[in-house]
Amino acid sequence: MKIAILTTDCREVEKNYRCEQPYFAAPEALLQGFRAMSGLEVHVVSCAQQPMVSPSKIGDNIWFHGLHVPKLGWLRTGYQGCVRAVRRKLQEIQPDIVHGQGTERDCAICAVLSGFPNVLTIHGCMNAIAKLQQARVGTFYWLAAHVENFTVPRTHGVICISEYVENLVKKYQVPTWIVPNPIQKMFFEFPREEKSANNRPLIINVGVISERKRQIQLLGVLESLRKKNLQFDTIFVGRSEGDDLYQKQFGELLAAADQRHGGFKHIKRLDDAAFCKLMDEAAAMIHFSSEESFGLTFAEAIARGLYLFASDVGAARFICREIDNARVFPVDEWNEMQAAVEKWLVEKAYLNPRPNNPPQEFVKKFHPIYVAERHVEIYRAVLEKPH
Repeated sequence: MKIAILTTDCREVEKNYRCEQPYFAAPEALLQGFRAMSGLEVHVVSCAQQPMVSPSKIGDNIWFHGLHVPKLGWLRTGYQGCVRAVRRKLQEIQPDIVHGQGTERDCAICAVLSGFPNVLTIHGCMNAIAKLQQARVGTFYWLAAHVENFTVPRTHGVICISEYVENLVKKYQVPTWIVPNPIQKMFFEFPREEKSANNRPLIINVGVISERKRQIQLLGVLESLRKKNLQFDTIFVGRSEGDDLYQKQFGELLAAADQRHGGFKHIKRLDDAAFCKLMDEAAAMIHFSSEESFGLTFAEAIARGLYLFASDVGAARFICREIDNARVFPVDEWNEMQAAVEKWLVEKAYLNPRPNNPPQEFVKKFHPIYVAERHVEIYRAVLEKPH
């Protein structure tokens, strides 16, 4: 089977045009699964606003095609430059099926206008986010929601990462399948660091510093607990450029909290190995977003055996189902979440041995190989139907 994956190269998102190796967000783990499968020829196609040096292959059975599309061909023209560039490349590749990764940028519209059988994965529902952000006419999320409304009814099926996403796309009346995003193999296979018993546990929060991730509110909760003489350290991990008003405010409040209490830290970026090591050093993760997209952070925490306190958004309940060390709370129940964390600290539950491995059902749900196999089953089901 020949598969074309249309996805966003993170070099374009981060304007990291000098890097010579493409890297991806949610699709990275899926590609790991495809690399382990025989009989597949996978072509990854990504558009960028600047020409970049890229390898022709990123795996034995995976080819990479970076397409330069000038800025005029992006959102302001309905991604028409991207659509034309991708169509030309796909005519050369002649895939059996095209898979558009996400409705937030050009991938979905390029997939549905490709002329080939296609499916979409919706990581974050643009209509839901636009509503949450109260997006004004002409803003990015307003336009992204309109692109989503155009593309989803025209695809041959939608791969939903959770029941939450499936409920949001039912109105489009297209076939859907619930398949969570896989998490990278390293979270299952990276050697575990032996964690020594520590009366001062580490709590981490992971995610880009933003209003949607609500780090400022979380910082207030954690400071309240420190004022009760509960001892713990906190590390926030997430991108912050510093020129955003929310990010500036967070930086100032975090510095003040650290000066008052000590033990508050922010790390902008970690490589994969360092991230796994940090998770092994930590005792718990708190993730209390107002709206979730990928939901991978929850699954990564569970795979490494952390205690998880999460808001009931996106895929949270789906991911945490039947996981003993995971607590999910209504999205605005800050007091309930704070009480649970306080109880966890007072009872020193963090001293309990963490599980060596996640439950087998969790592995089957989130390991890249299992998820890649499920994708191939869906591709075959789509190709069996006349189009």
